[in-house]
Amino acid sequence: MLPQHLKQIRVLMLNNKESLERTLFRLEQGFELQFRLGPSLQGREVIVHTNYPLEGQNFNRNNFRILAWNYPTGREEDSDKFCSLELKIAGSYQYYFGYKGVEKLGGGFIVVDPILRVGAENHVLPLDCITIQTYLSKCLGHLDDWTDRLRVAKESGYNMIHFTPLQTLGESRSCYSLADQLTFSPEFSPKGKSYTWVDVGALVEKLRTEWNMLSITDVVYNHTAANSVWIREHPECGYNLLNSPHLRPAWVLDRAVWHLTTKVADGLYKDKGLPPDITNESHLNVIRSIFWKDVFPQTKLWEFFQVKVENVVELFRILLQNDHIKSEGKKELKIIQDPQYRRYGSTVDMDIALETFVPDSSCPQHIEECCGRLKQRLNELNEEQYRMIHQHQEQAVSCVVGNIVYERLADHGPKLGPVTRKNPLVTRYFTFPYEEMTFEQELELLDHPNKICHFLAHNGWVMGDDPLRNFAEPGSNVYLRRELICWGDSVKLRYGSGPEDCPYLWDHMQKYTEITAKYFHGVRLDNCHSTPLHVAEFMLDVARRECPNLYVVAELFTGSEELDNVFVTKLGITSLIREAMSAGDSHEEGRLVYRYGGEPVGAFVQPSLRPLMPTIAHAMFLDVTHDNECPIQLRSALDSLPSSAIVSMACCATGSTRGYDELVPHQISVVKEERFYPKWNPSAAPTSTGEVGFQSGIIAGKLALNKLHQELATQGFIQVYVDQVDADIVAITRHCPSTHQSVVTVSQTAFKDPKTHQYDTKVSPIVIPGKIEEIVLEARTVERNAGSYKKDDDYINGMTEYTVELKEHIKIEESTVVKHAGVTSKGRSEFVQEIEFQKLTPGSVIAFRVSLDPKAQKLVGMLRFYLSQFSPKYRRGSIQDENPAEILQKPLEQLMSKLTLADMNVLLFRCEAEEQEDGGGCYSIPGWESLKYAGIQGLMSVFADIRSKNDLGHPLCVNLREGDWLIDFVSNRLKHREGPLAQVGQWLGAMFDYLKHIPRYLIPCYFDTILVSTYTTALDATFKLMSSFIQKGSTFVRHLALGSVQMCGVGRFPVLPPISVNIEDIPYRISPVTGQKEQCCVSLAAGLPHFSSGIFRCWGRDTFIALRGLMLITGRHIEARNIILAFAGTLRHGLIPNLLGEGLCARYNCRDALWWWLQCIQDYTNHVPNGHAILSCPVTRMYPTDDCDPYKPGEVEQPLYDVIQEALQRHLLGISFREKNAGPKIDMNMRNEGFNVVVKVDPATGFVTGGNRFNCGTWMDKMGESERARNKGMPATPRDGAAVEIVGLCKSAVRWLVELHAKGLFPYDGATVERDGKKVFVSYSSWNQQLQQSFEKAFWVSGDPQDPNEEHPDLVHKSNIYKDSYGASSPWCDYQLRPNFTIAMVVAPELFSVERAWKALELAEKKLLGPLGMKTLDPDDMVYCGVYDNALDNDNYNLAKGFNYHQGPEWLWPVGYFLRAKLYFARKLGEETYAKTVTLVKNVLSRHYTHLERSPWKGLPELTNENGQYCPFSCETQAWSLATVLEVLSDL
Repeated sequence: MLPQHLKQIRVLMLNNKESLERTLFRLEQGFELQFRLGPSLQGREVIVHTNYPLEGQNFNRNNFRILAWNYPTGREEDSDKFCSLELKIAGSYQYYFGYKGVEKLGGGFIVVDPILRVGAENHVLPLDCITIQTYLSKCLGHLDDWTDRLRVAKESGYNMIHFTPLQTLGESRSCYSLADQLTFSPEFSPKGKSYTWVDVGALVEKLRTEWNMLSITDVVYNHTAANSVWIREHPECGYNLLNSPHLRPAWVLDRAVWHLTTKVADGLYKDKGLPPDITNESHLNVIRSIFWKDVFPQTKLWEFFQVKVENVVELFRILLQNDHIKSEGKKELKIIQDPQYRRYGSTVDMDIALETFVPDSSCPQHIEECCGRLKQRLNELNEEQYRMIHQHQEQAVSCVVGNIVYERLADHGPKLGPVTRKNPLVTRYFTFPYEEMTFEQELELLDHPNKICHFLAHNGWVMGDDPLRNFAEPGSNVYLRRELICWGDSVKLRYGSGPEDCPYLWDHMQKYTEITAKYFHGVRLDNCHSTPLHVAEFMLDVARRECPNLYVVAELFTGSEELDNVFVTKLGITSLIREAMSAGDSHEEGRLVYRYGGEPVGAFVQPSLRPLMPTIAHAMFLDVTHDNECPIQLRSALDSLPSSAIVSMACCATGSTRGYDELVPHQISVVKEERFYPKWNPSAAPTSTGEVGFQSGIIAGKLALNKLHQELATQGFIQVYVDQVDADIVAITRHCPSTHQSVVTVSQTAFKDPKTHQYDTKVSPIVIPGKIEEIVLEARTVERNAGSYKKDDDYINGMTEYTVELKEHIKIEESTVVKHAGVTSKGRSEFVQEIEFQKLTPGSVIAFRVSLDPKAQKLVGMLRFYLSQFSPKYRRGSIQDENPAEILQKPLEQLMSKLTLADMNVLLFRCEAEEQEDGGGCYSIPGWESLKYAGIQGLMSVFADIRSKNDLGHPLCVNLREGDWLIDFVSNRLKHREGPLAQVGQWLGAMFDYLKHIPRYLIPCYFDTILVSTYTTALDATFKLMSSFIQKGSTFVRHLALGSVQMCGVGRFPVLPPISVNIEDIPYRISPVTGQKEQCCVSLAAGLPHFSSGIFRCWGRDTFIALRGLMLITGRHIEARNIILAFAGTLRHGLIPNLLGEGLCARYNCRDALWWWLQCIQDYTNHVPNGHAILSCPVTRMYPTDDCDPYKPGEVEQPLYDVIQEALQRHLLGISFREKNAGPKIDMNMRNEGFNVVVKVDPATGFVTGGNRFNCGTWMDKMGESERARNKGMPATPRDGAAVEIVGLCKSAVRWLVELHAKGLFPYDGATVERDGKKVFVSYSSWNQQLQQSFEKAFWVSGDPQDPNEEHPDLVHKSNIYKDSYGASSPWCDYQLRPNFTIAMVVAPELFSVERAWKALELAEKKLLGPLGMKTLDPDDMVYCGVYDNALDNDNYNLAKGFNYHQGPEWLWPVGYFLRAKLYFARKLGEETYAKTVTLVKNVLSRHYTHLERSPWKGLPELTNENGQYCPFSCETQAWSLATVLEVLSDL
């Protein structure tokens, strides 16, 4: 088995209701295919089925098995789970997926390529190496002579031969009309010998082992020769008038047309202006007239589709007379077609007739009236049928005349001459195996089943027809309308829907297929687009059982790539035949080369594990196919060589047909050609007709081109660049991405004959980057004196007038085509040669082998050497530096291992504002945009998109090619740092020193490779510094954990106030500003880019909502402790600040931050080993009293438990103060009353309550800013009173302190307060109980008008919810449905009864849950508005200046609490509910995973607008959004 990093793995994402049946996915043997769940399927029990067989079992197309899921993390994590196939056998395989109970939600096909082997050693022949030559087998002569004739292919450099069918041919001698599919044609055996398939097999094996050539042949499934003996014995195998009576009208017309032929041929229409020799338009008009005056009146085709009116009316009359009178019905009377297609055999539904025509009574007069009405309607229906047939007849006349024009009048047609019985007016559509008789006598045969079973329909093709429809089946009128371009020598085969429908035919064709697959390496599916798919599927399954690595080629004429894919995917076609002859000019020919294979030069290195991308079918690109016109007739003889060169530079299979290289100046007809191919003789004279050699045609040039084609494919020249130099010259580059060698061919085409067209003699110089090592070949088609072409009677001979002047492997000085090659240097790393031509005449080709200039080649080699520490794929082409930079002597992994997570923040992330603090910024790409981060992630996010599409024209790639600015930026920003980060910068700098000196077109690719290697090494080092949950976690978990690195950093200025020097493990540094030693603790940004630096980076509430997810769960315990203690030092008025402002500019204007801080301390003690030790940690107090100036660090210190006690005591006493510096200096929008802060504990309920209608003390803190809308100074959501989440957080804290005290870990069991002038001791235990008893009474909204606890029944508009607050100054605000109650459920689930909690959660899911976030307000609320626009200023009070920030927009962080609450209460409700909830949770989180993967910020936003729409005013990545989602995954 391959090591994991070299094994090619492709990932196919399954998406709900995504059907990919018409999408082509190609894979190679040895690849692993992984199926993973897209977001729409995550959380559901998806079952994947495939018919790819288990190892050791045979493939059965209808035998599907279920694939087992793999869980790489060991946990049932939907974002990472996959099921896989190890692909070891070639063919087409189907997969589909569904849920339990829903079988099929989507699916598709995969095609696995065969592995072809040649030579005695069985070495692999890659598909792109193939060069094939087609032979018309009947022109090979006796089998004994084949090797001499086939040797031409070997000596011309081909490695595959395509034989047209070798079976006995039919009367027409067409290569594709087979009389017997099972016998090797006796014509190949000389007198006295009888060769068999075994002899053919021996020859094919000799070609494979001794000549290194494979052999393929055609399979023809659509038709058999009309004179096949077996079809006479088994007429059921064709479409005859017995098994296909719908063809009877068409047969009648066909016979009438035949009789017209005989009359015209016998001169019977001469008097009417139609002689046997049809030569002009007036003759055609006579034909049209004869059809309408003679043929159609004689055939009366409409009668096959009409009803016999009298008979129907008589039956109707009898029914009415027998009281079969019905009441009126709704159905419409229609003609029911007679399935046997007899004249007037059609009927109507008598029940519908009786319901439609109801007599007024049963008296005879009323019955007669009724019959009259029916008769009238039947005549109308018959008239409709007549009109329909009239249209068919019009089309039939048009098609017949069109055929006559092509066959007799058109210049490009066969010019058949006078009408005779041998060359009829038009080809017959049906066989007629009887003596001639009159038309009337023939019509009598229709009543004799034993006769009509032998009238068999011929095959052919229909212009513009749907290839998936069988034109001979019922429902098609192709034969009646004469739309078939008919092959009169072949009978169309009728397979039915399976072997049971025609056992003899299926068995016969199965034997035929087995013979072919046994003796040949591949098949060409003849007429593939009109072979019934189910037949081809069955036969190819048979063939692959015989030859597992069967090479399957086909030519499709569907006119649509999507339809092509239906055939390619279902049949497992390996290569589709494409033809250079389809190009009208050299420009189009070059475009085809680019289209059919290879990646662009300088393409990015793709990871070995990557998404499975749709592709186009592998091409077999031929200069001409054997059944198309000769290029010499359409272009010129001189074009043969340059067009061949263009084809052979394509990165796919290529080839030709025998005769092209010998310059045969006409099409070698598959029907009429009976001469033999010349044999091989290396010294054959140019004038020889029976032999060919290197002097003949362009054979010598083709050999050189074929050798080159094979060399490029085997040596990995997989990159292609096509340059249209001018109208006739095409330059094509093939480049090897590991050795950086190139081959450049320049071809001067000659689409027009130089004898009649003036070509420009002045050829523009071309520029080739790099060093020209040699001229691989230069070849010119030149005239010679060897007589002019005369068609030989016995041999298929070519033109002798031209030959090829060829030189191979010469120095540039020896060239006769190149006049001058000047070397110029373009910058320090560009080494270019300008080529001037002297003899690049029409019909010339020159190929240069080019390497990088020696210095660049060496530097690329060194670069690859240092990259090979990351993957062995860089070893090819690598060389060691003799004097490497010292830093490169250490593996990058070693340097990375010294970095802290704070260092990783600098290396990977840091947005514009963070960098600006250090005097830098993010890199801005000219003409595009700035990167999101200055760190490597900024580039990785952009490259992720560029790399997969190989978008080398992207402005980022342009910038890299134009200069070193970005390269220097990446390394220099790290070199200027201290310690290990500087070393990583030096390592990058040393790698970039090599990079800068290689050709600019390679820089994007290698720059990306260096970055990817650095990035993955950094991520590995990052996760090693995190908890085992992260290390063993899924990709999703790790992505979220990177949010911790993204948000937690150390800036130029300290953000946190200093903590006590008596604590261990505090990080210190020399201040870049003061030069003094200072603490450099990590702080947590609230969100990027808006809350990332300076005074607005750090917020108490945001920090402590995010801390558990981003720091405790990720294992950053010491940093979490430092943040908790730093904030503890800023306690003032019993509160923790909201805006921290280093403690010096802190604002104590929120009621909830203190409780989130306490929750974090509780989480810390529960999560961290020996976490309770934090309670005794010294806190250096900044404000020991409420009104003092800030104390110096260390002046006043006390243990954390005392600070906690103070906070609770102050709340119980009641907090009331006016903010320091109240006024516009600290808040431009707040009204005077808003600066008054009041918080207390309600003695009646124990709830923490406070605030007023002019301030907003919870997270929903939008303050109105619009003077125009008059909302300035008014909070949108004051949430005064007791906010539900604060009550929950308070309950959690008090319960925790009671437990701590009981364990002796917290010294206080309550606090003494003054009430009504008396000192009262409030125990935490009683407070805890009081909260428990009060909560549901106060917060539950039952909707029952009689509920004794309901103070405002008139305000209830939603029942079975929990209030958002209790005791608000605007009581209706209490009753608004918001997501905040779910927070209380998570931190204090004991407050909620399970049934009520579940009802409330169900309603929240229905009303509030969005794609990514939770609606912040019930959409049924009158002030709901889900779109946040902070820039809008209008007259709308509820909207202006983003007033609706928390009145509908969908915030992400509450989703985490909602999902955690659902999981908690679902567990209480039993297994089934829990399982359903897990499904919901996974499904919701899959959307976060998708967003995270696609986001250039690699984060989750603060909020979205309604229904998950992007909100431009949101932070692109928010700490608490990432944290709470990570907490859900931790809970799962």
